[in-house]
Amino acid sequence: MQLVEKNFLAQNQRNQNLIQKARGRVEDFYRLRSAGLLCKSGDFFPSVHYPPITMYPPITEEELFQSYKVPKDGVFDVYAHIPFCRQRCVFCHYPVKLGENQIEEKNIYLDALEKEMDIYMKRLGVDKIKARSILIGGGTPTFLTLDQLKRFLDFFTDKVDVSDCTQFNYDVDPLTLIDNDGLKRLEIMKSYGVNRVTIGTQSLDDNILQKMNRHHNAAQAIESIKNCQDLGYIVNIEFIFGYPGQTLENWIEVMDSAVALDVEEIQLYRLKVEAYGDYQGPIKGAKEKGMMGLPSIEETLMMKQIAIDILAENGYHENLRRVYSRERKNYSHYADNQCCGLLDQLGFGLTAFSSLRDRFVLNSQDFHEYYSSIEAGKMPLNRGYIRTPEEQMRWSIILPLKNRKVWKSYFKEVSGGYDLESVFQQKISNLKEWGLLVEDEESIELTKLGAFFADEIAQQFHHIDFIPFPRDAYEDGILSPYNHNGV
Repeated sequence: MQLVEKNFLAQNQRNQNLIQKARGRVEDFYRLRSAGLLCKSGDFFPSVHYPPITMYPPITEEELFQSYKVPKDGVFDVYAHIPFCRQRCVFCHYPVKLGENQIEEKNIYLDALEKEMDIYMKRLGVDKIKARSILIGGGTPTFLTLDQLKRFLDFFTDKVDVSDCTQFNYDVDPLTLIDNDGLKRLEIMKSYGVNRVTIGTQSLDDNILQKMNRHHNAAQAIESIKNCQDLGYIVNIEFIFGYPGQTLENWIEVMDSAVALDVEEIQLYRLKVEAYGDYQGPIKGAKEKGMMGLPSIEETLMMKQIAIDILAENGYHENLRRVYSRERKNYSHYADNQCCGLLDQLGFGLTAFSSLRDRFVLNSQDFHEYYSSIEAGKMPLNRGYIRTPEEQMRWSIILPLKNRKVWKSYFKEVSGGYDLESVFQQKISNLKEWGLLVEDEESIELTKLGAFFADEIAQQFHHIDFIPFPRDAYEDGILSPYNHNGV
C-alpha cells in the first residue's frame, strides 16, 4: 500500500474517532436538558456579565458615583473601543460605522474619546489612570490611518500610566496587519508597548469566510499571524463554530490548520443568533428569511468537542474559559482580572462598559447620543446597575466559576462577608451529584463536563429576575435554574 494512501486512511480513521467521541457530548446534552440545565430549544446565552447587560435599567452619572470609591491601590484594567469596520460581518452584534471613507468621522470620534477620558478622570479625581492591563477593541481598532493610530496611542498613553501594565492587548482584524501599512501599524503599536494581539480569523476556510462576509481570506489571516509572530507579539486567534456552511469535516480541517500555526492561544466562540447586547446582527434576519441553514444543535456541540480534542492532541488546554494555550502564562490578563479577580475596570468609547466592584455601567450605543453627552461635559453612559448585597454575592460566584474557579476565602472578601458554605448548598450539591462541579476545602470549580456547559452552570446562580430564558423554556428538573434559587 502506498505511503500516501496509508496516511490518508490513518487520517480518515482519526477523524472518524474524533466524530464518534464527540457524540458523547450530544448524549450529555440530552441528559442535562432533561434535568433542566439547558434550554429546551438548545439555544444558549453567554454569561459574560452579571446581571446581563440587556437587563440594566437607566442610570445617571450622579447615581453611579454617589458612593463609589477608587480602589486603594488606584489601579484599573482599561478598555477603549473604536467602532469602525470596512464592512459588516453577518455574525456581528455591535454598532459600527462602515466603509473606507470614514476618515473625518474617525477624527470626530477620536476627539470625543479623548474628551470622554478627561471627563472620567475628573470624576475619579485622578490626573492619570494607572493601568493593570489594557485592551483596545472594536469594531476594528486598527482600521485607522497610520497617523490616526499614532494620534490615538499618543493621547491614550498620555492619560493612562502603562509603567506597571502587565499586558497591552489589541483585538485586531487580519487585513489591517498585512502589506506595508499593516507592518507599520504593528511597529507603531509595538513602540507604545502593545505586546499581545487577538486576531479575528474566525475561520481558515475561504468558503465560510465568504458566508460570514469577512473581507479577508485564509491566506491573508495566516499572513497577519506570521507578521505578528515575527515582531514578537503574543498571538491569540479566534474561531466561530456552529456557523452556516460548517460541517464536522471542514471544521476538523480548520482546527488542524489552526494548531499548525503555532500561536500561543486559540479561542472558540459559538455562533450567537440572538443579540446579547444593544444591536441585533444580520444573522438573525438571514436565518428568519431562510437564507442560511445553521448546523443542528447536535452538530454545533460536536464541533466544540472536536476542537477541544484536536487542541489537546497538540498540547493546548483550556486556560481561561474558551481560551486554549500550551503554557499557563498565556491568557488575557484583562479578562482574568475582570472575570476571575473581579477587579475594577474602566471602559471608554461607544458601547464600552465599566465594572466597578459593586456596580456596572454601559456607555451609549448611539453615535449621536455619545457625541452629544461628551460635548455637554457628561459621561456618555446609557444604563447601569448598582448591585444589592445579594446580587453582589451572586456576582462573586458567577464569573469566577464560569471562567476558572471560586476561592472560598476570596469569595468571602468580595461578596461582602458571605461564607460560600452557607449559600446555595442545595444547588451546589445537585451540580456535584451530576458531575458538573467539584469542591474541596478551598474552592469549587467545574469539571470537564461542567466546563463544556459553563454558561448554563453559571446561570444556576442568577436571581430569577435575571435568568436569560423564561421558566417554561426549561424542563422542570432538578437542575432548572429556577429551582433551589434562593440564597
